[in-house]
Amino acid sequence: MKNSKVKNTALFAMMVALAFTFSYLESLIPFNFGIPGIKLGFANLVIVVALYIMKPSYAFAIAVIRIFLAGLTFGNFYSISYSLCGGLLSFAVMLLARKTKLSIIGVSMLGGIFHNLGQIIMAAILMQTVRIVYYFPVLLIAGLATGFLIGTISKIIIDRFKKISKNKTE
Repeated sequence: MKNSKVKNTALFAMMVALAFTFSYLESLIPFNFGIPGIKLGFANLVIVVALYIMKPSYAFAIAVIRIFLAGLTFGNFYSISYSLCGGLLSFAVMLLARKTKLSIIGVSMLGGIFHNLGQIIMAAILMQTVRIVYYFPVLLIAGLATGFLIGTISKIIIDRFKKISKNKTE
């Protein structure tokens, strides 16, 4: 039992560090389509994988810790607000979708869409205008595309985790 707790703690710490590192690397990539707010979402790769290989509470903690670490290191109050609103909504939807027959890729795509929706909601609140909603169709397409990419990579990683776990039990 003690060895299992140590492994879980180490995996949790590694996932937080990896999510934070991906946030940093993404900040270095000049990914600009002339539309602010669109990112590849590399850190979400860690969250999707954690949602499938760890307890949901651990995945949630990784997401929140990563948002605050990245926001405090590379951003400001507004970036934390946008990321937190998007991240919490995205996580809630992915957690619910995971319980359905939806594939990992589908769950990730929903996560991408709802992350962007959460950011639009926060922008409407902070900017005190609903006109920002006109920006959502562009973010919807971006969320679908990045969600597909992240979901595809997540599926490969999750399948490898399952294969390693299966080989250890044989």
